Amino acid sequence: MDYWYYETQGGTFAIVPKGNRFIAMFENEELGSYYSPQEAVDDLIGGHTFSLPGGLDSSKMGLSGDLSEWPVARR
Repeated sequence: MDYWYYETQGGTFAIVPKGNRFIAMFENEELGSYYSPQEAVDDLIGGHTFSLPGGLDSSKMGLSGDLSEWPVARR
């Protein structure tokens, strides 16, 4: 199953389909569950997810808000 990912200097973010939802992840830690991948991106760039390890702030990690700029990979 395909998923989106975005590499930053602080680590890799991913949006992974799971059932009929999309899971926002950072370095294999789940940050939230969403109805659409864009909703997950919006929360990541807004810093509105579960806390990231090490006190990192997803809104300051340089993520693109445009899902088409996130590469797609296969699991």
